[in-house]
Parts: sequence; C-alpha cells; structure tokens
Amino acid sequence: MGSVELLKDAFGRIREEVHAAVDGLTGEQLAHRVDKDANSIAWLVWHLTRVQDDHVADVAGLDQVWTAKGWADRFGLPFPAGDIGYGHSSADVAKVRVGSPQLLVDYHDAVCEQTIGYVEGLSDDDLEVVVDENWDPPVTLGVRLVSVIGDDLQHVGQAAFVRGIVLR
Repeated sequence: MGSVELLKDAFGRIREEVHAAVDGLTGEQLAHRVDKDANSIAWLVWHLTRVQDDHVADVAGLDQVWTAKGWADRFGLPFPAGDIGYGHSSADVAKVRVGSPQLLVDYHDAVCEQTIGYVEGLSDDDLEVVVDENWDPPVTLGVRLVSVIGDDLQHVGQAAFVRGIVLR
C-alpha cells in the first residue's frame, strides 16, 4: 500500500465511523451533552467535518464544500461562514442542532469525496512540500493531512462514546 492508498483508506475509515456514530439517532439524541459543557454528537461531527473541509481545501487550492456547495445555508447555523468550531464556547456548541443525522452524513460524504479526489492526485513527493511555515519545523502536506486524520479520528471517537451513553 502506497502513501496515497493509505491516506484514502484513513479518510474512508473516518467516513465509516461518522456514519456509525450518527446512524438512527434523533435530533435530540444528536444534541445530547453528557454535562452542561460537553460537546454533542452533532457538534463533534459538524466540527470534524468542517476542519477536514477547511484544511484540505486550503492545501488543495479548492473552495470549501461548506460554502461552495451550499452546506452553510442547509445547516443554517448562526456562525460566520468560515467558522470551523475552533474555540467554540459551551453556548456555541449548544447552537449546533440538526433534525436528523442525514444532514451530517451528507455533508461529511461531500467533504470526503472532495478530499479523496484531491488525495488521489498526489504523489509521495507532493507530501514533502511545505504548506505552512508558521510552525517550527514547517508543516509539510503529509503532516497536515495526517494532522487532519488524527483530529477527525479523535472527534469521531468522542461522538461514538457519547452515542454509547445516549443509547444506554
């Protein structure tokens, strides 16, 4: 398995876990918070998808699916279009509400398709290109993509944990 296949597999696994975390839940279950300041399943899945959309679109030189494909309007959240959830307060987390899991899944699927389409065109040499010099050491494309994967896996695991509590 080469680098591209590995990245495609990782992003595909995130997609599978997103589906599993939200499948069959109601809007109320998606909004459940294990305490007053905890993140909900809806917020976690929205956030991880926004991070992937934002970060991959940036390095790929593409428009974000969120704005280019009308997802910001479909969600109707009271945040600026560029908001990805980083630094959200507890009150902000409470504002991420969806009526059904389908909206979350459909948005994630659209982002995953764009991500995999981009990754399929990469070579191992591309992964060595520096994409962010604001860090020491500078961040390469490979490191940025692995960072997105790691962040997404943490958040989808958190969503799965909350799901388990909700369904007990």
